[in-house]
Amino acid sequence: KGFYALGLLHHWQTSGQEKHWLIPLKKDAQYKVVQKLGKGDELIELKVSPQARRKWDSVPEILTARLVSKEVNEKTVCILTSMSDPLRYPKADIVDLYSHRWEIEHGFREMKQHLLNNELTLRSRKPELVEQELWGVVLAYNLLRFMMTQMAYSLKGVEPYQIGFKQASLYLTAQLSILPAVAPGKIPKILTEIIHMAESFVLPGRRKRHYPRAVKKKPQRYALRLPSKA
Repeated sequence: KGFYALGLLHHWQTSGQEKHWLIPLKKDAQYKVVQKLGKGDELIELKVSPQARRKWDSVPEILTARLVSKEVNEKTVCILTSMSDPLRYPKADIVDLYSHRWEIEHGFREMKQHLLNNELTLRSRKPELVEQELWGVVLAYNLLRFMMTQMAYSLKGVEPYQIGFKQASLYLTAQLSILPAVAPGKIPKILTEIIHMAESFVLPGRRKRHYPRAVKKKPQRYALRLPSKA
């Protein structure tokens, strides 16, 4: 949220295929509408700052992006994205994807609390081994989440993040650890049985909660000065 660096985003997007970005529109962003794709759905042009063009040689002076707007709790939410094709990327799908953006924070928590057992430090003592250990954690997490994704998609209306990580990861680790001792011909059957257990790990629906932003009153070191009496 609040990450607005057009030069870096364009450089990252053009560094490979099928790379896209999705961010909230900056409050004071200046843009020009070039095409209306539908209600609350427009193609716009954004000027890239001279500083960004000096830093990123391949960045054009004008960047075309897609602006999607939607009313949420009587407030207009504006989303900027590089996914400009409305047929391939419908507006409803983009808005739905943006609403799930905070799920990545749960992923970080799952890696720290469950995969690393709340360990405050890594075991490795050398920089290259620390990097290797971190890649191992990320790889293990993604392999487990890949299996949970397959489990979720086997059920109607269930998103991958609705599969409880703690219990499902314990089950998957136990099941996958026995595969080396299983005859190759039986592995597909075991994987199918794992997928069929998906319903056992579906989390209950979350309550729709909304907490307006607020700050705590700052404590004062000194007594409050009262108006002097006449």
